[in-house]
Amino acid sequence: MAGRDRGFYSEKNKSKDMELVYPGIGLVFWMVVIFAIVLFILGKFAWKPIMNSLHDRENSIGEALKSADKAREEMKKLQADNEKLIQEAREERDNMLKEARNRKEEMIQEAKTGAEKERQKIIEAARQDIRNEKDSAIKDLKEQVAGFSIEIAEKILKEKLSDDKYQKKLVEKYMDDIKFN
Repeated sequence: MAGRDRGFYSEKNKSKDMELVYPGIGLVFWMVVIFAIVLFILGKFAWKPIMNSLHDRENSIGEALKSADKAREEMKKLQADNEKLIQEAREERDNMLKEARNRKEEMIQEAKTGAEKERQKIIEAARQDIRNEKDSAIKDLKEQVAGFSIEIAEKILKEKLSDDKYQKKLVEKYMDDIKFN
């Protein structure tokens, strides 16, 4: 029996194994019924929350993507605005430097003009001082020459007038000149 049991047992095991490969109609029926019940229970209690959570997750991901796109656009706009501001700042800096250079040139030119005018004033004042000193020197020289001339004339007259004959002759001559004039 043991051999027979063994054979029977092994054939029974074979038929069970075969049932899994080729299931019986009863097994298929109960599997379909159980699957439908599980599907109904899942549909009633689990599918809606799972689908809602998946839908919520999808919406949140979509919103996050939209928000990221919006942020990217804002960053591009900010970057463009920054570039524009930087460009404006560069232009303003260049204008300020240009104005500073122009003002510097104007100040240098004004200083040169002022210095030239002051130089001309100083030169003119120096020339006037030289003229005044020259006129004063010439006047002093004339006075000295006149003084020397008078001294010389006095000495000559003293010498000539010391002679009585010459004095008489000179007086007669001046008298004759007075009569004719």
